[in-house]
Amino acid sequence: MENVRWFVMGDDDTFFVTENLVKVLQKYDHNEFYYIGTSSESHMQNIHFSYNMAFGGGGFAISYPLAVALERMQDRCIERYPALFTSDDMIQACMAELGVPLTKEIGFHQFDVHGNVFGLLAAHPITPLVSMHHLDLVEPIFPNVERVEALQRLIGPMKVDPYGLMQQSICYDKARHWTISVSWGYAVQIFRGVFVARDMEMPARTFLNWDRRADYTGFPFNTRPFSRNVCQKPFVFYLSAYDGLVNHTLTEYIRVQPNPDCKWKMPDPAQIQIVKVIKKPDPHLWDKSPRRNCCRVQPTNEEGTLVIDVGECRKDEIVE
Repeated sequence: MENVRWFVMGDDDTFFVTENLVKVLQKYDHNEFYYIGTSSESHMQNIHFSYNMAFGGGGFAISYPLAVALERMQDRCIERYPALFTSDDMIQACMAELGVPLTKEIGFHQFDVHGNVFGLLAAHPITPLVSMHHLDLVEPIFPNVERVEALQRLIGPMKVDPYGLMQQSICYDKARHWTISVSWGYAVQIFRGVFVARDMEMPARTFLNWDRRADYTGFPFNTRPFSRNVCQKPFVFYLSAYDGLVNHTLTEYIRVQPNPDCKWKMPDPAQIQIVKVIKKPDPHLWDKSPRRNCCRVQPTNEEGTLVIDVGECRKDEIVE
């Protein structure tokens, strides 16, 4: 086949962010043997199959020369593994015989979880969002809409700044003692009090393990509990509008679910009706060493509005 560099596999319910898939694959020499993807969010699934396997629902990519080598031996390989029944498991077995390890890219998401994946998306790792799977099994990623409509809401931000989609930024409104987490193109959270970045970058457990009998120790990554203290529950603002302007983007987020009353004597985030995020798209974001963008609270005279600037961190700028 001419002009073919990669073969990409996904299920019929896999959602790909094509621009980010291309950006990830550009890092690798397609003339070499590469098997690229990631494992499951469930420790038990990884044990049952393999931590060395790229799960097909999250999608994976095989370089053209590797696909040619696989085609030459796959029939013999498959015969040696009669107990295997899924294609991704069979492919990994053949990769083992070819001596090709899994190159992990954690922007592929199998989503072997139940419930609400908000915690995973709002604290996305510092890597391009490449894929999402099992969206027919988890709750819609935006509240109060059907699953397809929820995905369609991502299309706008995806077009104007695919590299920035779901990327988390953490900052503080020091005057009001609030912690702010921006998941660009998706949601903004405001917390009463100051939470350190190490905690904020961990996904909140809004979701359950694929094996419903397992607790949080069944995840192969760090998570944090969703606070039971009503005063520490986040005020969540979901994407409502976007605008791709000449030199920057403007996204707006609104709160669609009420928060319980809190008796703490401090500024109440309930006074905020809309969050506006200004961001300059960076086409070279993933050509540099990975680093989370910084965010900064901006002054505004608009009542009930919080304005945030998101962008590349300035010299000596840190989250504190």
